[in-house]
Amino acid sequence: MSHVMSVARKELRAFFRSPIAIIFLGVYLAFTLYTFFAGTPTFFARGLADLRPMFFYLPLLLVFLCSTLTMRQWSEEQKMGTLEVLLTLPVKLHHLVLGKFLASLALVSLALLLTLPIPIVVSTLGDVDWGPVIGGYVGAVLLASAYLSIGLFISALTDNQIISLILSVVVGGLLWFVGAPVVLEYFDTATSEVFAGVGTGSRFESVRRGVLDLRDLVYYLSITATFLTFNVVVLASKGWSDGARTRKLRTNAIATAGLVAVNALLLNFVLAPVTALRVDLTERQEYSISQVTKDLVRGLPEPLLIRGYFSGKTDARLAASIPRIRDTIEEYGIIGGDTVRTEYIDPRGNAELEDEADQLYGIKPIRVEVSDVRDVAIVTSYFSILVKYGDRHEVLDIGKLIDVPYFQRTGEVKLQNLEYDLTSTIKKVAFGFQSTDEVFAKLDTPARFTAFMTPDETLPEGWAQGRERMQKVLSTLKEEASGRFEYEVIDPSSSSEWTPQKIFDTYGLRPQASLFSTKTYYFQMLLKVGDLYQRIGWSNEFSESDLREEIVAALKRGAPGFLKTVGLVKPETPDYSNLPPQIRQQMPPPPPDVTQLLRAQLSENYTVKDTKLDDGIVASDVDVLVVQAPENFDAKKAFAVDQFLMKGGTVVVLGGRYALDIAGSRRSLSVKPVTTGLEETLEAYGLRLESKLVLDPRSESIPQQIPRGRQLEVIFRKYPLFPVVGRDGMAKDSLVLGGIPQVVMPWASAIAIAPPTPGEGEDPIELEYTKLLSSSDAAWTQSGPDIEPDYAAHELGYAPGSEPGEQVLAAMASGRFASAFRKKGPPEGIGVPMVERSPESARLVVLASSSFASDVMQQLSRQSAANYQLLQNLVDFGVEDTELLSIRARGTSVRTLAPLEKDAATRTIAITAGLCLLGLLAVVVLSVIRRRTLRPIPLDGDGPRSFGEPQEVSS
Repeated sequence: MSHVMSVARKELRAFFRSPIAIIFLGVYLAFTLYTFFAGTPTFFARGLADLRPMFFYLPLLLVFLCSTLTMRQWSEEQKMGTLEVLLTLPVKLHHLVLGKFLASLALVSLALLLTLPIPIVVSTLGDVDWGPVIGGYVGAVLLASAYLSIGLFISALTDNQIISLILSVVVGGLLWFVGAPVVLEYFDTATSEVFAGVGTGSRFESVRRGVLDLRDLVYYLSITATFLTFNVVVLASKGWSDGARTRKLRTNAIATAGLVAVNALLLNFVLAPVTALRVDLTERQEYSISQVTKDLVRGLPEPLLIRGYFSGKTDARLAASIPRIRDTIEEYGIIGGDTVRTEYIDPRGNAELEDEADQLYGIKPIRVEVSDVRDVAIVTSYFSILVKYGDRHEVLDIGKLIDVPYFQRTGEVKLQNLEYDLTSTIKKVAFGFQSTDEVFAKLDTPARFTAFMTPDETLPEGWAQGRERMQKVLSTLKEEASGRFEYEVIDPSSSSEWTPQKIFDTYGLRPQASLFSTKTYYFQMLLKVGDLYQRIGWSNEFSESDLREEIVAALKRGAPGFLKTVGLVKPETPDYSNLPPQIRQQMPPPPPDVTQLLRAQLSENYTVKDTKLDDGIVASDVDVLVVQAPENFDAKKAFAVDQFLMKGGTVVVLGGRYALDIAGSRRSLSVKPVTTGLEETLEAYGLRLESKLVLDPRSESIPQQIPRGRQLEVIFRKYPLFPVVGRDGMAKDSLVLGGIPQVVMPWASAIAIAPPTPGEGEDPIELEYTKLLSSSDAAWTQSGPDIEPDYAAHELGYAPGSEPGEQVLAAMASGRFASAFRKKGPPEGIGVPMVERSPESARLVVLASSSFASDVMQQLSRQSAANYQLLQNLVDFGVEDTELLSIRARGTSVRTLAPLEKDAATRTIAITAGLCLLGLLAVVVLSVIRRRTLRPIPLDGDGPRSFGEPQEVSS
């Protein structure tokens, strides 16, 4: 090993004694800085805190740079006649080869090291995932080692450096070219996968994503080992004769090289189907199957089919993502064993398969552009995944599989969170609709129903029949449950254990009072499933079917694996159907439904149910209540929200004190002040919506038309009424904010957190408050609906307020709420008993923007996708589906840059280039100093020196 290092040190000194090393480092740095900051699209135009541009051209760049480094290594030795001297030294051939190889690899590693200022500077602008950065650097070293071994082998074949350079570029370029998208688009999917497995650039893709796959590591190392072995054999052949005495030596050497190559090929072939041996370096384990998915798939009682519909002829960029999708699907097949069947078909050209895909599953081909040898053609292609379980199925099409906006913006395919999409779809088809027997079968422990009821004479008139009907429903359910349902009816007036005080302390239940009477009574029910208990409501009609429906809905909410229901309360539209036709024509058109995108997003994993609150009751099957843009809610609607919370539910309110005026001016945007009708209710819970709009210099840019001569030019300018909340403005370690890079809060009101004080004689109100989203410290507020910016008066469009400071834009309260109606009682006409205290499972989330997740936002904001993702997280959290939430949080997220002005972007480029240049200058200075300290070895030395060992000379 000492000989190897001696040769390596000697070669490194040779690099730095000539301009080769400095030119190599300078060219690499210049090219890397240019492609990173000025490539198409530019780094700042992409707006993403990652290093993809730096590694994008690296596989092709290293072909030329490594060929330049190795072209003289053996060619010059042969031309100058020094090769014979090396071959006669007491140093083994493979030591010489390894020494030159390590010297070249050390120089490439130094070049990579000098680019470290780039990720360091980017990390100051956004939340960088260091996993892909580390993977990119590791992959670059492995890729360089493969190219260097090829270059050294070719350099040993000729004494002409130019020929060596050209041949090395050709061989390295061919290995890159066979896996390039421009080549793969000419072949079907199966052939493309084979070529992609051979291409050095295509192999680099998974490594630069942050996934160290054993197959890729073995691929690069096998190329390196094979060509280094060839290099040794070629050098050995320089001393061979053609006689019979050396025939065995020649045969053994060539056979050894052949065996190394064949074994390397077989090893890659054997490892090709192995997908599990890899290390995911990404921060959230984005490319690994989670334990949640494994438990779900292994627990499926019936067979599951996952079928990929992928065409052989398709867009090259889509084709490049198909192997990654297939690998993930195969992981599900491996995990599920015999329960999960995976298959892939291409229906193109097969009328029967096309009809089946269209008629049975609604799968239709897409039109894509495919390049041919002579021209470009538009063809139909399939790109979908079918998930089928029993007689139920769901389809993941191109819109769900890839990030379409990212594809349209950059022309590069970026997969969505594939595991989340597949797992949530499997959960939906497998557990979407099940019978009562299946509900009970899912319970880990028996459900326990408890009713607190006083004797019939204490109940209001007619309520005694409710007790009888309740007993009938409970007896039926107990028979169906096969030991998984228990019930108990307790009379607090005669129970020594369950006193009124204990009932209140344990469940928050108080006795009720009859109208115009001083008598109190209990007629309250709750159901405990696992550790969660829920209040059971029942109307005064005492319908047996209604009570059964309430109990079954509560069982499903507590049982694992059932599709939950989201109650969506959307803005009301005027109903003109009862008006005479002549009057109806004169009425203004109703505002459009702005909840369609929200509904589509939530419908992917939940049953979305339009919910009316007019009768003061929320349907029993609703698990989470989402109130979109509330306006002028009356007492009954506010009471419905209050009581849903008192039953332990989760309420998400999307509404501030200003709403977009859809029916207003069509020429410009306008907002109107609104009264939600929930102000008093929310304030009783400790959250107050201020009548002020929040403005923040850290905001999204909106397009504005400015005159340029006779034409109008569109430019983007900061719009402070669209505050952007980044990671620094989000609650730390909050599960609902996992994977959310930043959100936009359009026309948001400020939220004040003021915990309520209990009344005289009342127990303390135990609530926990979380500031989910907050503005920057430079934000300010304004009163009034003026949203038109004046950029002529100020660069932000608005003069900053005199008292800037952080403003709360979204807050969550959780714990045991006290009803906002506990003092004044329920509104007139409410036919159900009022609950005054909630269980600890109750949660309230207020997002102080009516347009936070409206359809209009997708047109106005380029970052609205994260808003919908946050709302999906809140719903998952509300139904306690933290399993899906954890998968989404660890999935691929867009890490965006902090907003930068043009001057700041220019400074960033200058600082990064300056740091890289300083590193290069340091290398130059050190090499000069090292060169000046070297002294020639005197001829009258005091003893032999090992080859390449530095000689110390006394003064």
